[in-house]
Parts: sequence; C-alpha cells; structure tokens
Amino acid sequence: MNLTSDQLAFVKIFAKSCRRSILQMVTNAQSGHPGGSLSCVDYLSLLYTLRVAESNEPVVVSNGHISPAVYSVLAELGVIPKERVIETFRKPVDIYEGHVNRKVPGVFYGTGPLGIGASVASAFALGEKLRKADDMVFLLMGDGENQEGQAYEMMNFASKYKLNNLLLFVDYNEVQLTDSLAEIMPLNVAGHYAAAGWHVQEVDGHDFEAMWAAIQAAEAVKDRPSVLIGHTVMGKGVDFMEETGLAHKADWHGKSPKKEATEEALKLIELTEEEARILAEGLKGLKVAIPASEELPVALVNVGTSKEYAAEVMTDCRGAYGAALLDLATLNPHVLAMTADLADSVKTDGVKKAFPERHIECGIAEQHMVSTAGGLSLRGFVPFCSTFGAFMTSRAKDQARVNDVNETNVKMVATHCGLSVGEDGPTHQAIDDISSFAGFFHTQILEPCDPNQCDRMIRYVAATHGNFYVRMGRAKTPVLLGEDGKPFFGGSYEFNPGRADVLRTGARVTVVASGAMVTYALRAIEAVGDDIDLIVVSSFIPFDAETVVASAKKTGRVLTVQDHNVDTGLGSYVQEALFEAGVLVPVKRMGVAAYQLSGTADELYEKAGFSQRHIEEELKKLLA
Repeated sequence: MNLTSDQLAFVKIFAKSCRRSILQMVTNAQSGHPGGSLSCVDYLSLLYTLRVAESNEPVVVSNGHISPAVYSVLAELGVIPKERVIETFRKPVDIYEGHVNRKVPGVFYGTGPLGIGASVASAFALGEKLRKADDMVFLLMGDGENQEGQAYEMMNFASKYKLNNLLLFVDYNEVQLTDSLAEIMPLNVAGHYAAAGWHVQEVDGHDFEAMWAAIQAAEAVKDRPSVLIGHTVMGKGVDFMEETGLAHKADWHGKSPKKEATEEALKLIELTEEEARILAEGLKGLKVAIPASEELPVALVNVGTSKEYAAEVMTDCRGAYGAALLDLATLNPHVLAMTADLADSVKTDGVKKAFPERHIECGIAEQHMVSTAGGLSLRGFVPFCSTFGAFMTSRAKDQARVNDVNETNVKMVATHCGLSVGEDGPTHQAIDDISSFAGFFHTQILEPCDPNQCDRMIRYVAATHGNFYVRMGRAKTPVLLGEDGKPFFGGSYEFNPGRADVLRTGARVTVVASGAMVTYALRAIEAVGDDIDLIVVSSFIPFDAETVVASAKKTGRVLTVQDHNVDTGLGSYVQEALFEAGVLVPVKRMGVAAYQLSGTADELYEKAGFSQRHIEEELKKLLA
C-alpha cells in the first residue's frame, strides 16, 4: 500500500518538527549527538507515525547515542513532555539520558555500548516466535556499529532462527565518531548481511515513499530476517551540518552547536502556520498505544519439589543444576535454557533433549547470548544462560552490565569456575569472576557448595525476579552432612541469599569457606579436631556480615578458603565485614595467588597452597 499524499505531507512535517527538537535538546545541554539523530529521524518518524504509535510493536535502538531522535519522536507523539525533554536532556534532574533509557516510555531497552541492542532485538523477535505471536520487531543500528563482533553474532543467530519478524534499519551515513567510515574501518554492510542469509534492500533513508515500500517488502519475506540499508546524510535538514555530512566529515557526530548557530538554523526549519495545522490534525488522528511506562514483567515460576541427594552420593553441582533446570522447564513453559556450544558441559542438555524448542543454542557467541537473555527476560521469559565462568564474566561482562542497568531478569549460571576446571589451564580457570561482577547494582552473586544446596539455590533463583550470577566448579563433590550425619542442605533446608550457614560449631577458630572448598575445610577440621566454627558462605551479594562477625568475636581468629583470587574474593568480603563492625582480629586468607598450570583440581589446589593439607597446617598454627 502506497503512502497517500496526506500521509506523506504529515510525516514530512512531523520529521521537520522533530529536527527542531533535536537541535534544541543538544544545544540546551551543550552535549549530545545531533548528526546521527538528524540522519535517522526520517525513518523513525515514518515508522512511528504510520505504525508503531498504534501497534506498540517493539523498537530497539542499538545505537543509543541517537537518543535526541528517539526522544523527539516520542515527544512529538505526546508520549513524553516535549518542553521537559528539551530542558532536561542529559541533565541529572530527569530520565532523559544521553543514551536511550528504558525508564522512558516507549523505550524497550536502554542501550549505549554498540552491538548490544542488536542482540536484544533478535531476542524480542525470537520471543514473539516462541509465543506464537506475529508482531514485527524493529531494530535500528548505525553503520559503524556493524564493526562490532556482536553484530555478527546476532546476524548469524537471526538467520539460524529464521527471524522473519525482525527488520533492521542501518543508518548508513558513512560517518563515525572521529572520521568517515571509509577512513576508520571500511566494511561491506550489504555483503555481510547477504552472506549471513538476510533479505537485503538498499534505500534512500530520506525518501519516505521508498522506505515505506521497503518496509512492506520486508514484511512479505517469510523465511529470513530483513535489513534496510538506509543511505542517509549525517546532519540532514540543518544546512551547516548537512554540508559536512555530505563530505563524510565527523564534525557533528558528537558535538553540539552553539546557541547562535542553532537559532539561525531553527529559523530556516520553522513550521509555517499551514504545516502546524497539518501536524496537529495528523497527530489528532493517531491512536497512540505506547504505554505510559514500560513495566518489568514479573514471571511467576512453579519451583516444584526439591531433589534430595543422599549422603553417599558423589556428584557435581553442575549436574544438580542441570537436573533442577530440567524440572523447572518441565513445570514452566516460559523457562528457557541457553548456551554457547556447551550444552553437555554446562548440563543444559537435559532441556535440549526434552524441550528442543526452548533450548536456545547461540553458538560460540557468549556476548550475544547474555544480551539475548536480557531481551527474552523483558518479554516474559525466564532465561538461564550458561557457559564457563571465564567466558561469562570476562567476555560477556559488558553485556551483563548493560542488563544490570536495564534491571532485567537473567539467570547466569557458570560452570568450570576456579581451579576446579583442572587441566584446561589458566585461560579457562575463572579466578576473578566474583570481582568482575561485584560492581553491579542489580545482580546477586551466589555459589553452591554441594548438590543439595545447588538444587535449592537454582529453584530460588528461578522464582526470584532479578539478575543472578551463580558460579560453580567442574569437579564432583560429596554431599555435605550435618553433625547429625544427615544431609545438611537436604530435608527442610531453604536457600536464602545473604544468609551464611554454620556447618560446624566451635569456639577457638572461625573458618569461612565457599563452594568446593567447604568440603576440604570440613575434612581439615575433622583431621585436627573439633571446637572450630565452619561457616559456609554461598552468597556474596548480598553478604551475611552478621554471622561472620559474631563468630569472629567469639573465636578471635579467622581463616578463609575459596577457589578464587585470594585478593578479591571471600577473604576480602570477610575482612570488610569485620572492619566495618570494628572487630580487629587476625584473618588468614587462602586461595589462588597466581595463575596455575594444567592438572587435576587436587593437584592444582596442592600447588596453589590451599589443599586439605595446607588448610590443616594453617589450623594447627591458629590452634597452637
């Protein structure tokens, strides 16, 4: 269906008015990105006025720095207050941040680091498929953004899952932050997407009729995702900016004009009385369906019945995780398992066999996996994404951080953490993963110490809204027993984050251990005698300072043991808790003090100086 003359006139004036808001925003803030905002505002104006305003289909702007364009469109539609946006843009008095912010009505995911929004949009599209819905998902990316590796991860993923409901618009203005695309890093955008199996169209990004026809052509494609490469001009519509944009210069990518220049430019793009009338009439005819706020969907989860691992069982926590995840997926059709070519290793293979459509294989693309999990969580799913700890917290840290900013509901479960990974060597030994995520504000960090606790922890994580990082080792571990000889974390035990568990009680030394090292510490305590407090820490964020401090006050000496960097893990949390409580007692920290080589877990613990033998020796010194 072609645009009518009235529609064409309306959308042109709408975009013109948005350009005025963009200029006013960045000038008032003396900060922002006007060039790209002006080059893509024609497409956004067309998309929102003729479709999204009434359908409220998801739009993800991956190049989040073009927030002036997004805010101007939403303000023109009356979704957000125009004068307030212009006044407070990039100022700490309101939510109109320099990069699109999910707290702003009409923004589905807050972006900034390039490439991340692309994965989120593909997740939205996949979510629509899983829900058997037919909404389109619209994605906007910059041309230079496609230099990011995550863009290629998304490109292949969307093609694999035949996301024909995903439509990407690439703002191809051929200018990056510091210079032209050709000078910084030339790339064949059309060729790359075509090679990945996408339906590719090239279009004039300022020709409304051509773009509208291309959108309809893309929607007719039923077996693949589509991309519109919109040839645009940076700074389009503002004479002095457009001039440099045509020369592919980066003058106005991230620079705001002076007030005098803006005032002159605004005179040239001032709406006539007739244009103002057409705009008002057109807006009056729209039935804007964009919600007042994008609330977090809270997904209710049936946690089922905890599995009881008997005293004689010897298994790994990752196996317990896989069993619990399969149970959760069986009970809850919105629970998903995700991995990066590691299903057998991270034990999501049970879900893969039982519910293949809900086992999302991302390939060797950890960054894409974590961002995709964030997107799926915002569409009502509960995604468990799993890989090795070294990859989750190093390679995908940025993606997890942006999920944290967006307050998503992602369950990151990492296996093969610490020296427990063994023979794979130092590149795979995640010994800094806790500290890697510790700076986040909306992500809890947990570590189970035996299969019973792991089972209950995973069920708790599934049912509790928010982001979690659960770390665990690779090696098998015995079921921990209480002083009564029964499984300590079995029976009526319930996992609560921020609560440490006292496995053994005593008065002479406090031993604080986590994860696999609880077993080694318990054996060492049994070898040297009783009268020792053994505190199991399974939650770092939040952290139970009260239990640790009370024990340290009682015993007067503390030993910490963890399969993690000795300077940034459990020992640091314990020392901080004691310092803040004003309890000055000696603390001996045991853990990984240097990169280790290949070997079994026991061999590496011995070499690193915190094997059972080493723990016994330290206890004897403290007890002497």
